[in-house]
Amino acid sequence: MTDSLTTEPAEPEQVDAPHPWADLAAQQFSLLRLAPLPFDRHTGARPLRFVQLGRVERNSQTESLLRLTLQLPDQALRKEQNTLEVWVDHSQRIVRFGPDSGLLVEPENRGVGRFLLAQGIAWARQSWAQYAVDSYPLTTSFNEEARDRRDRCLQAQGFVVEYLDPLRIKAQCNAEQVSALQPDWNSEKVQIVELLDAASMLQQADQNLREQDIAIRKQNERIALLKSEDNNLRFTIACLVAFSVFQAGLLIWIATR
Repeated sequence: MTDSLTTEPAEPEQVDAPHPWADLAAQQFSLLRLAPLPFDRHTGARPLRFVQLGRVERNSQTESLLRLTLQLPDQALRKEQNTLEVWVDHSQRIVRFGPDSGLLVEPENRGVGRFLLAQGIAWARQSWAQYAVDSYPLTTSFNEEARDRRDRCLQAQGFVVEYLDPLRIKAQCNAEQVSALQPDWNSEKVQIVELLDAASMLQQADQNLREQDIAIRKQNERIALLKSEDNNLRFTIACLVAFSVFQAGLLIWIATR
């Protein structure tokens, strides 16, 4: 007599459904002007640049969300780059800055990270200034100068930076309340360009190009005229030299006769 083994079907693993706001795309857009800055030995050249700021908000009785994204022209970025999220838990009265992978900004050292934080702080302060601020993980950085620059930026916004290991590699930041955070940024580095201002800049740029085209055409005409005069002078000099040689030869012939 043999015993039959019966196997019960394994229960399927329960996978948490993604949050309905997880993949919200930006709905409002504005233009940012990144001012030209001196060359940096770590991040390289920092020329004038324009980037697009995307914004989307959602609110419910239990939570609220602000997501800010930056898009660079002709440059593909990873999903977690240039994204700042501010989640508000109304039941626990907590504000959490995200994403969990940390704030990764491109281009670096242009004031973009501080600008995004300032926008998120200003949004949270409008209605939830008395909420607590959850700890926010910071990206791992082995560059001491970049780490110090990041810490100064966070501290300027009112965050307290805390290191979790003696080597000062892993860190997080927090604040007691949203009201302790500062919604300002360096407006000389990052400027919000209004629609009419952008149109005015395009018109001015087009006018400058036209004026430069006229100036270049005048310079080319002047260069052509100078070249023509130079050729005439060269021909005249060549004739004078030939005449001088002939005169000299004639004088020598007369003297030897």
